[in-house]
Amino acid sequence: MDLKLIIALAILVVAALYTIQIYNLLVRLKHNVARAWSNLDVALKQRHDELPKLVEICKQYMGYEQETLERVVRARGAVAEASRRADPRALGRAETDLRAGLGSLFALAENYPELRANDSFRHLAERVSRLEETIADRRELYNDSANLNNMRIEQFPDLLVARAIKARSVELLEFKEARQDPNLHALFR
Repeated sequence: MDLKLIIALAILVVAALYTIQIYNLLVRLKHNVARAWSNLDVALKQRHDELPKLVEICKQYMGYEQETLERVVRARGAVAEASRRADPRALGRAETDLRAGLGSLFALAENYPELRANDSFRHLAERVSRLEETIADRRELYNDSANLNNMRIEQFPDLLVARAIKARSVELLEFKEARQDPNLHALFR
């Protein structure tokens, strides 16, 4: 056999193996993003199941705070719908609304000593708080997975394989944190 032919075949084999390696990596990244989304979705569903119980207990004590309770219920529905559609942008907006509503709900609960003393309320509030931490951790994992996926499909030579298999970038999941200026007057009384 001719040496040039052997070299050409060797180069072809190495290129094919490298392409397969890139393909497998891109597939793995895609599945990591899907798994991270699924794990986040589980935590969202767990919180989704706890919120009606929390709102129901609050209704018994907070008759005059109907607007806040309805805001939480509406935002809960929007989160569920965005999660079902796997729409990170809509989920981010809905989560922002839900977090603001829950913040208002817990702030208003401070005005109701009987509610704060209720064992069911305390248990559910703690459960929701733990789920919020879990959601934050899983959102971070999802965004890390999405970033890795997005970077690899834009890097050369991976982008050649990514284009061939029509790999797409994945949208990050961002929650807008409600930021308020501190009440300096109240701090220095």
